Amino acid sequence: MSYQRKTHQLERDTLGRLILIDANGTRHIGVHPVRAFPITAPGAGIGIMDTSGKELCWYPDVSAIPELELGLIEEELATREFMPVIEKITRVSTYATPSIWDIETDRGPTRIRLKGEEDIRRIAGNTLLIADSNGLQFLIKDSTSLDKVSKKLLDRFR
Repeated sequence: MSYQRKTHQLERDTLGRLILIDANGTRHIGVHPVRAFPITAPGAGIGIMDTSGKELCWYPDVSAIPELELGLIEEELATREFMPVIEKITRVSTYATPSIWDIETDRGPTRIRLKGEEDIRRIAGNTLLIADSNGLQFLIKDSTSLDKVSKKLLDRFR
C-alpha cells in the first residue's frame, strides 16, 4: 500500500487572506494563485505565488488539485480574473482610432474606447483579446462565431 505525503495545505485566515502552509509548517500569508495559460488552457497549470511573486507551489493540472483547495483557488481567481467575453459588437463611432464601441458581453452591454488597432491582439487561432483605453481586457473566444454585423465591424480594425 502506497502512502502519498501531503506537502502543503491551503486555507483562509480570519481576514480572508489565502495562506499556504508548506511541508516544513511555514505559513505563507497572502498568497495568490496564477494560471499559466489563463485564456488558451485555463486548466493546464496553476502556481501559488507569495506576495513578492515567488512561486511556492505548482499544480501541473487543475484536475489533480484536492477539492477543498480547488474551491479556495477558484474563489481567489474569481476576484482577480475579470475578463468579459464579447458576444456582439453593435456599433462603432468611427472606423478610425480612437473610436467608441458599443458591445454586448456575457456580463451585459457596455461601451469601450479603442485607442488603436494594436489594442486588438490575436491570442490563438480565432481568439482575440481587446484592451480598452482603461486597461480592461475583453475576450472574443472565436471571432468566426460572431454575427455578420459584428464580424464586419471587427474586420475594419484588423
